[in-house]
Amino acid sequence: MAPAAMTFASSLSDAQPVSYWLDDPAKPGALPALTGDEHCDLLVVGGGYSGLWTALLAKERDPGRNVVLIEGREVGWAASGRNGGFCAASLTHGLGNGLARWPGDMAKLEELGGRNLDAIEAAVATYSIDCDFERTGEIDVATEPHQVEELREMYEEATQLGFTGLELLDQDAVRAEVNSPTFLGGLWDRRGVAMLHPAKLAWGLKQACLDLGVRIYENTRGQQLAASGTGMAVRTPYGRVFARQVALGTNVFPSLVKRVRAYTVPVYDYALMTEPLSPEQLAAIGWKRRQGLGDSANQFHYFRITADHRILWGGYDAIYPYGGRVSAEMDHRPETYLKLADHFFRCFPQLEGLRFSHAWGGAIDTCSRFSAFFGTAHGGKVAYAAGYTGLGVGATRFGADVMLDLLSGQQTERTELEMVRSKPLPFPPEPVAWAGIGLTKWALARADANGGRRNVWLKAMDRLGLGFDS
Repeated sequence: MAPAAMTFASSLSDAQPVSYWLDDPAKPGALPALTGDEHCDLLVVGGGYSGLWTALLAKERDPGRNVVLIEGREVGWAASGRNGGFCAASLTHGLGNGLARWPGDMAKLEELGGRNLDAIEAAVATYSIDCDFERTGEIDVATEPHQVEELREMYEEATQLGFTGLELLDQDAVRAEVNSPTFLGGLWDRRGVAMLHPAKLAWGLKQACLDLGVRIYENTRGQQLAASGTGMAVRTPYGRVFARQVALGTNVFPSLVKRVRAYTVPVYDYALMTEPLSPEQLAAIGWKRRQGLGDSANQFHYFRITADHRILWGGYDAIYPYGGRVSAEMDHRPETYLKLADHFFRCFPQLEGLRFSHAWGGAIDTCSRFSAFFGTAHGGKVAYAAGYTGLGVGATRFGADVMLDLLSGQQTERTELEMVRSKPLPFPPEPVAWAGIGLTKWALARADANGGRRNVWLKAMDRLGLGFDS
C-alpha cells in the first residue's frame, strides 16, 4: 500500500461499523411485535420517514381515525437512520431535474416544497422533537472550472423564473464560508435546506405518533397483501392486520404491490463521520454558518457539520447489487471508505491527522427520474410512494400527504400535479439492468473527468428520461 493510502487507512482504524446517528444512547427501545389479529381504519406499512409521516398526518387530519403502523425491524433503522441529515425543500431532486421533467408545474412544486419544509420545522417545534434542526441552507460547490459555469447558468435560469433565495458565490466568497482549496465557486440556497439529526427525527416522529394514539408494532414485517371483504389484509410473521385502507412506505424494500417493484432499484451509499474537531481545526475550515454542502460532479460528495462539531462526509460511490438484492453484507464496503477518506483530506488538507469515528452504508430507493412517484392499487384502497433517491428526509412528508389524498379519493393541488399523475420508466430486468447501470456509472465518471461533456450514451439516457444518480 502506498504511503498516502496508509495514511487514509490509519484514519479509519478506530471507525465503528455502524451509523453514527443510530449509535446513540437516546435510541428508544423496540416496541413489541404484533401477535394475533389487529383491525384498523388505516394500516401504514414501514417505520421510516414515509410511514411515520403518513401515520402522523392521518391522525392530524382525523384524530378519530384508527391507525396502525408496522415496521419490519425498528423505527428508523434503515435509510431514515443512515442518511446525511439534509432536509430539503426540493421535491424534484433539485431545480434542474424538475425543470427538465415538469417545467409547467415547477412554480407550484417549488411552492409546495417550501411549504412542506416549513411544515416539518413547525412539527419539530409542535411535538418537541429534539433533532438538532437548523435552517442553514445548502451550498452546491464547484470544484472544476466547468462546474462554475454550470452553477452560474442554474442561478440565472432560476432568477429569470422568479425563484428567490439563491446566492451565487465566487471563489473568495465560497471559501469565506467554508475554507477548502478545492472550492472554485458555489450556489447557496439560503432557506431551502435544513440540517438535522436524522435518527432523532425518526424517533421523535415515533413518539408523536404514539402520543396521538397510533399503535406501532416493531419487528413485524408485512409479508403479503390481499383483499379481504370490503378492505385489505396484511399477513405478518405472527398475525394479520385487517384494514379499510393501506399506505405503503416500504421504499427500498420490495413493494407488497408487485407491479411497483420494477420502478425502483436499491443503490448503496456510504458515509464517514469524523471525531469532534478541536477549536483550532474548526478555525482552519471556518464553516461558522453550518450549511450543508455538496459538490457539483455527477459522482458527488455531500458533507455537513454536526451539532457536536464532527464532519459527515458521504456519497461518490453508488453501488448497485446485481439483481437488486438488499442485504446486510452490503452495508459496509471498506474500499469505498478508503476512497472517501482520500477525498476528504484532498478537500480539507488542513485537517490532516483527524480520524473517523464511524463508517457505514445503506440502501437508497432509486428510480429513473430521481424523485418520488405515487399510485394506488386494489381499487384505491392501497396507496404507495417510493423512489425518493436520497431526498426522502424532506420529501417523504409531501409523499405522505399525497398518499392520504389518494386514499381519500379527493382531487387536491397535489394530486393534480403531473409528477403525481405520471410514473418513471421502469428499470429493465437482469442482466440488462446491471449492464445499463454499470455503463451509465462509467459514462458519468468520464463526464466528470472530461469537463462535464456527456457522451452518446448519457445523451440517449437523457432523451429517454432515464438516469442513475450517484
